[in-house]
Amino acid sequence: MTDNRNPEAACTYHEATKHSYASIRSNPHFLDWSNQPLPFKIYPALEPMRLPSELRQTGVAALSAIAESVPAQTNAAPDLQAVAQLLYLSAGITRKRSYPGGEIYFRAAACTGALYEVELYLVCGDLANLDAGVYHFAPAESGLRRLRAGDYRRMLLEATGGEPAVAHAPLTIICTCTYWRNAWKYQARTYRHFGWDNGTLLANLLAVATALGLPARLVCGFVDASVNRLLDVDPQREVAFSLVALGHAAALPPPSHAETSPLRLETVPLSPRDVDYPFMREMHAASSLDSAEEAEKWRGHTPMTDSPSPNGPIVQLEPVLLQPLSDAEMPRDPIEQVILRRGSTRKFARSPITLPQLSTMLDRATRGVPADFLDPPGAQLNHLYLIVHAVEGLPPGAYVFHRSRGLLECLKQENFRAAAGYLGLEQELPADAAVDIFFLADLRPILQRFGNRGYRAVQLEAGILGGKLYLAAYAQRLGATGLTFFDDDVVRFFSPHAEGKSAIFLVAVGHSAKHKPR
Repeated sequence: MTDNRNPEAACTYHEATKHSYASIRSNPHFLDWSNQPLPFKIYPALEPMRLPSELRQTGVAALSAIAESVPAQTNAAPDLQAVAQLLYLSAGITRKRSYPGGEIYFRAAACTGALYEVELYLVCGDLANLDAGVYHFAPAESGLRRLRAGDYRRMLLEATGGEPAVAHAPLTIICTCTYWRNAWKYQARTYRHFGWDNGTLLANLLAVATALGLPARLVCGFVDASVNRLLDVDPQREVAFSLVALGHAAALPPPSHAETSPLRLETVPLSPRDVDYPFMREMHAASSLDSAEEAEKWRGHTPMTDSPSPNGPIVQLEPVLLQPLSDAEMPRDPIEQVILRRGSTRKFARSPITLPQLSTMLDRATRGVPADFLDPPGAQLNHLYLIVHAVEGLPPGAYVFHRSRGLLECLKQENFRAAAGYLGLEQELPADAAVDIFFLADLRPILQRFGNRGYRAVQLEAGILGGKLYLAAYAQRLGATGLTFFDDDVVRFFSPHAEGKSAIFLVAVGHSAKHKPR
């Protein structure tokens, strides 16, 4: 039995995996390139079924797709081409780069270290051109490997304690995370990255679902052991982290199979040897749910932790896309095009972006995520704090974003490029960006409401919002990159306003040095 209701595990893990000026200098870890994990999960005995390669041109602007969702009761079911589009634009290989000794494959969503520890599985009823079954998505072949034949959706419904979106979903995508693939570089901090990397992937997936006219709902309340058993993953190496219910059908899934027998399918080892970091597995176990009743009670009301009314100078935000702009000013690039050109900026030009560009990113990225832990709709666990370096119309300084009021409050004015570089693990990227957007959260009410599993939720939400910021930036021909940070120093920098909060994630935005502003 696990003890999700005792939040000590999450607090202990978070504290132990903080970065500090001293910790990164005292850590003897180095990258063993001879033991680098494979970026793919491979079932050698199963032949993949190739997916359609032609993308459906949705015509839905990226800045609309990331901000909107399809009403839950909209009857819609994906066909095989839609399934292929969802998978490719969230976890598919979009480009590759050769280097001495091999190639590196880049995928549709940003991922820490380009290590891609998130795997996707499908559980579906009969769809157009796709039989009911449990499938694994194989990015290397852009195909599906069928693990089980038949309709297993009722098992997911039971595992989620009767989640309505799962009850009526023709398709549910299960996101799992593989410990060693990310821990090879990031060690025990990997469990934080599960949320970030699954989140950026989900930002793409949810946006593409909207563009395809499919209702989508993120589900994190489920019996972990039941879902892992359905996929037949080894929970010491790979674990289910989130579910996404897609589409809506009136009929409920048929009764489940009597039992889920082990598949005993061979998979190719990721590397010659794994290095064990038990702390992250202990964190996952402590945040697991054991029963359908526990899953049902887990989802629901979100502890609202809105920022207090602003005391300092404020800047009224202008949601640019809500104003009558000319065709030349309106970014209308469709979501599929923006995803395919997205990267992670490796060098920023120290040139300014405009206040409308920043306003649009903040407005569009924070309109809500359809999730079982965010209720009422539009609720949010993370708070956004900014270090502004070069935004036309904004003095350089530190700000907090008041989402419900649509404004920025200035906490202090100064040129903080050097400070931002230090906070972002002494890197040039946050110092050179136009703006750095930090995600901070008060973990106390979140863990009190959701238990240790709330730690998964807050990291996952930060990853989704960060992924939306990526897409909002690239939709406006800007660049973005996700970064890590010195935890306590970030909180101190934004205090006293941020006192009591914890640093969760960081996204830097600006003009890429490769592209001059127009």
